Amino acid sequence: MSKPSLESLKTIESRILWLASWTIHNANHLREKDETGVKVGGHQASSASMATIMTALYFACLKPEDRVAVKPHASPIFHAIQYLAGQQTREKLENFRGFGGAQSYPSRTKDIDDVDFSTGSVGLGVAQTLFSSLVQDYVTHHGLMAGRSEGRMISLVGDAEMDEGNIYEALIEGWKHDLRNCWWIVDYNRQSLDAVVHEGLFEKFEGMFRSFGWDVVTLRHGRIQAEIFAREGGDALRLWIEQCPNQLYSALIFQGAEAWRDRLQTDFADNPDVLKILDQLDDDRLEEFMGNLGGHDLPSLTEAFARASQHDRPTLFICYTIKGHGLPLAGHKDNHAGLMTPKQIDVLRQRLNVREGHEWEKWEGVEDKQPLLETLIENTAFFANGHRRLASPKIAVPEQLPVPKAKNNMLSTQMAFGNIMHDIAKESTELADRIVTTSPDVTVSTNLGGWVNRRGIFARNEAADLFRDQKIPSTFKWDSSPAGQHIELGIAESNLFLLLSALGLSHAINGERLLPVGTVYDPFIYRAADQMNYACYQDSRFMIVATPSGVSLAPEGGAHQSIGTPLVGMAQDRLAYFEPAFADELAVIMRFGFAFMQNDDGPNAESSNCLDDEAGGSIYLRLSTRPIEQFERQMTPALQSSIIDGGYWLREPGPNTEVIIAYTGTLAPEAIEAVGRMGEDVRDIGLLSITSADRLLAGFSAAQKRRQNGSVHARSHIEKLFDGINSHAGIVTICDAHPTTLAWLGSVKGNRTRALGVEKFGQTGSIAELYRSYGIDTHGIMQAVQELSIGRPFRNMP
Repeated sequence: MSKPSLESLKTIESRILWLASWTIHNANHLREKDETGVKVGGHQASSASMATIMTALYFACLKPEDRVAVKPHASPIFHAIQYLAGQQTREKLENFRGFGGAQSYPSRTKDIDDVDFSTGSVGLGVAQTLFSSLVQDYVTHHGLMAGRSEGRMISLVGDAEMDEGNIYEALIEGWKHDLRNCWWIVDYNRQSLDAVVHEGLFEKFEGMFRSFGWDVVTLRHGRIQAEIFAREGGDALRLWIEQCPNQLYSALIFQGAEAWRDRLQTDFADNPDVLKILDQLDDDRLEEFMGNLGGHDLPSLTEAFARASQHDRPTLFICYTIKGHGLPLAGHKDNHAGLMTPKQIDVLRQRLNVREGHEWEKWEGVEDKQPLLETLIENTAFFANGHRRLASPKIAVPEQLPVPKAKNNMLSTQMAFGNIMHDIAKESTELADRIVTTSPDVTVSTNLGGWVNRRGIFARNEAADLFRDQKIPSTFKWDSSPAGQHIELGIAESNLFLLLSALGLSHAINGERLLPVGTVYDPFIYRAADQMNYACYQDSRFMIVATPSGVSLAPEGGAHQSIGTPLVGMAQDRLAYFEPAFADELAVIMRFGFAFMQNDDGPNAESSNCLDDEAGGSIYLRLSTRPIEQFERQMTPALQSSIIDGGYWLREPGPNTEVIIAYTGTLAPEAIEAVGRMGEDVRDIGLLSITSADRLLAGFSAAQKRRQNGSVHARSHIEKLFDGINSHAGIVTICDAHPTTLAWLGSVKGNRTRALGVEKFGQTGSIAELYRSYGIDTHGIMQAVQELSIGRPFRNMP
């Protein structure tokens, strides 16, 4: 394909700038506001600084296999580009930042145009591209690319985003894994949300990135500046520009030609060569010269991108820009959230030859060039084939996964998980071959060691196990090779979820489905909650195994206890949270999880459990190191279904039941023992095993909504479980977490509820002693039942 001319690119740039600015103006000044009258917002200045960079990138550089994370505040520019390419609608732009309109930040799940990576929580889209590049390497070295070309994973970065710590955690991990095919393009306008970026900061960045093996390309000056610098006196002018403080440069940009001339004539009063240059520049030319930074110069950008395309080294582009370039807001320190007034938008309209009433026309003001420009876009490599999101067939999942056994019949869910993964690894199946595991330096302590022994660690280059070669005995055989299926990370949980996000999008990015399984200590879910939310928001698919959970890791103190993480699991959209107690439950849930991660058929309004499982999602398993006695039972289809739907009767109550004990996870022994002790005094006790409070609650909420919408017979799983049971029965809920996790159960049929749960820190002693200190022992449960329900003492009260 022939390269577009600079003149054509410049015309496209002006159209993009106008459409982005008008989209924001329409949302704030013309579209009817809601009853609050609050401004809609948008980022006209932050968008404008990216117009040239994104024009050069999308229309002269990108190939279909390249993937881009657009900085959040450049969303209007992105939508304008997609509009010109026929992949965004006027209706969506007119409803920008409204419900169902073009999103304020590019979204894979909510925008209709060709979004590769969602952005929004700043810095996360940046790190995502690094891990997506590593995942592409994984797919390539496992021979799964099927002849497709490798692409570059590119992030458009706001300079203030470079303050985000997760970027540097990712940078370190990229160096460890020999990162390739990754570009970060920084919009260095030297302004953050509330201020101007500190002087000299990017000199520090240059040194840092070079030390981690990145090429650094600094685009400071454009062609106009370079031409004038070549004149007599130009070197002095260049030095002045490069030493000019950020705040002063921004202020002079805002003030315009007169301010520039006064300042430069004063500072160069004794330099006749510079004064001569100034005399040769009229006001328009002077403003053009001072604004011609590298990030606004199409020749400089297209050449720099073309050169970097000749190799696969990671590259940082530092593009000097002006926030608000081309707008009346340019350079002002308050322009981040500033909006052009109607008068200012009219000035821009007139400058770009846009007629009133024709603001949304794609080629308004350049109608004579319309055929040429439309042909150019149609033939642009990036847009030639329309949307570039790929797809991959589902991976076959066996009807049952092996249920691990224990010699003494005592087994923790964490150990059961490790055994199940080890058994999967032993078989040569499509499922085993597509699983990729990862962990932030806790692979062994989360029971993934057996899987890694079987499947190895992924690395682009072979690395032998030196302990084995030196004949040092070890239970772990961890060879590193391109065939390995475990990606080991340093101890940074944000990297874990960003890698899971990248792995879980491989079917759409690389056209090959992977089934990622990540392990982490459950207390540290909080540390990466933003990254987990980001991964789910993108609709990435993964299984996160958080273990040990609750108080089972460190009963002696609070730092390693997790009591609120189930609430995170219940609140997080596109994530199904489970907390099994027994190994056979875990095997059923993991089997469901591997299939659920691949579902994407959209919501099924008629599903029997009121849950939209056909839409799929990710899985969160909250496991424990506490061994629990296992028991033999037949895993019937009905029992499997109940485990997946969120709960089942371990002891089913009759119609006259007086009390129900509902437990989750590792507190099964206390609940079972308490029911046994009360059995002689209470005629009818129900014992409800909650495998997923999240699924029970979600199903109940969905059923209520469907009934409100006219589906009067909609029934959730928990409602079916309670059918025919005395509505006056008391419910005691027990969980190794914040007690509100299960306390809502009483609202299903108006039952009286007493919640027991871990809700404070700082205890000492064994797990059993700790549970007793919270009243979660046999005595505490029986006393709660007595107070809540039957009002008489138990003969077997311990």
